[in-house]
Amino acid sequence: MSDKIHPTAIVDPQAELAADVEVGPYAVIGAGVRIGAGSKVWHHATVWGNTSIGASCQVYPFASIGMQTQDLKYKGGSPGVKIGDRNIFREYVSINAATKDGDFTEIGNDNYLLAYCHVGHCCKLGNHIVASNGATFAGHVIVDDYAGIGGGGTAIHQFCHIGYRSFIGGCSKVEQDIPPFMLGDGNPAKIRIFNKVGLERAGFTAEQMAAVKFLFKAFYRQGLNRQQAIDAVKSSEYADTTEVKDFIAFVEASERGIAGGSK
Repeated sequence: MSDKIHPTAIVDPQAELAADVEVGPYAVIGAGVRIGAGSKVWHHATVWGNTSIGASCQVYPFASIGMQTQDLKYKGGSPGVKIGDRNIFREYVSINAATKDGDFTEIGNDNYLLAYCHVGHCCKLGNHIVASNGATFAGHVIVDDYAGIGGGGTAIHQFCHIGYRSFIGGCSKVEQDIPPFMLGDGNPAKIRIFNKVGLERAGFTAEQMAAVKFLFKAFYRQGLNRQQAIDAVKSSEYADTTEVKDFIAFVEASERGIAGGSK
């Protein structure tokens, strides 16, 4: 057990904390919680239930991680939350446990969730995701690596899939999947353009940018339906690029359908 626990914090004896974990005043750590080396739980934060948090994470004041799902289908058992390393959860972030016994809400590594974000039951968030203030992920949402989620109450519908290096503008209502590399915005969210600035900042080459631009035009600017756009892309000069292969795999696997384009 850590020797950096404030005397007013409540840490259940059955919790497992690495020796250097810091727990601030009036924080609450429940039985069964596991927290890795170098992590800090700030004052008045709560970590509960069947929850594991990796190394070098920060849980800021009034955040709530691992509390019971809000899903009315919950029937008991010990569903939980699994969180990787180097994540930052700012003030009032809430992350709910999964619904079914043995299932987990999962968050990977190096993510930054700003104040008031909510991650619902059974979500699967990857790595290097930034979610701005007030972004909300309903149950079973999947978010791929390096996605950016704008704040201001951006709401992502249950079972939506947010693609690799995509971006969603603030105050958006996301009802369908946002494909990789694209920028979605609005109510309901539509694809406005490809994520040009984000991809340039990530070091995408001119060749990679050309492939992404072609994808955007084929799916959102040429008046093609989804299958026609897939066929056009597969027969193009960009067909063998990683960007096109990843994009097409995402689109073909989509169950909610991909977000449409703006006029």
